[in-house]
Amino acid sequence: MTLPIALDAMGGDYAPDLVIKGARRAVDELGLNVTLVGVPELMGDPLGLPVVACTEVIAMDDEPGSSVRKKKDSSLVRCAELVRDGHASAMVSAGNTGATMASALLRMGRLPGVIRPCIATPIPNPDRAPSTMVDAGANAECTPEMLVQFAQLAAAFAGARFDIANPSVGLLSIGEESSKGTPLVKETHEMLAASGLNFFGNVEGRDLIPAPVDVIVTDGFTGNVALKTLEGAFKFIFSLVMGAIDTNDETRQAGKALYPYLIPAANNLTPEHQGGAMLLGLNGLCVISHGSSNDTAIMNALRVASEMHAAGVVEKMRLAIRPDQS
Repeated sequence: MTLPIALDAMGGDYAPDLVIKGARRAVDELGLNVTLVGVPELMGDPLGLPVVACTEVIAMDDEPGSSVRKKKDSSLVRCAELVRDGHASAMVSAGNTGATMASALLRMGRLPGVIRPCIATPIPNPDRAPSTMVDAGANAECTPEMLVQFAQLAAAFAGARFDIANPSVGLLSIGEESSKGTPLVKETHEMLAASGLNFFGNVEGRDLIPAPVDVIVTDGFTGNVALKTLEGAFKFIFSLVMGAIDTNDETRQAGKALYPYLIPAANNLTPEHQGGAMLLGLNGLCVISHGSSNDTAIMNALRVASEMHAAGVVEKMRLAIRPDQS
């Protein structure tokens, strides 16, 4: 039997109820092996799933670094320790993002040669595999060397997750020309061009959807702002369309014919169907789900964790940074 995925039952806006429900669905619908980690008296009914008990919870508004150091018996820290000690194949949490990263980093450690871990988030593309944006918020300030490593890690990840041979890499900038951008972007452009990666060149904000590349690399500050902007734009456009459809009887009648096409398209753009983001560069697997994750989002995050374990993505990232080990 495969190792279980350690799921933080206490993390997220709808924890523990919808988190546990998502875990149960992952077991029943996908055949996954899931272990819940949480405070038994706060969890309620675990729906027949195994539980690793802890006594503490890191709240969404807790300071990440100090909370991980002080709350050593928290659900997040225990999840990371299960992966470190070989008792779980991966950890998944919809809780405090900073604390999730800190617990995973402090307990699992980095892969050899990795400067900083980074967050990889899939961005949907019409008619083809999603693009991977990295960094999506782990590192607000970066060096060119870090951005090149992010690209290497994300290319290995995209190849494993989306079955892409030799993923193309684009650098987010304010113009397509290599002369455009900040000093950080310009220096990173030169390094990526000489890195041996399938480097496409610069991409702009208008290129995020649909993207002409498989991997989009940027610093964590810019990446997080870009992703939150996309998320807000999706919500606005969808509400605008739904409002137009509900204008009068004629538009509502037209809406009945459009709904079968609009709903799947809208679902493809929501975070819950993308399965969460992944923390790259660790000596273990960590999937970070959206804070507002419902049971479907949790199920899909567990699915991604299982698929990435089966694909051996950690070893592929190790070789991407240290190719001499192949």
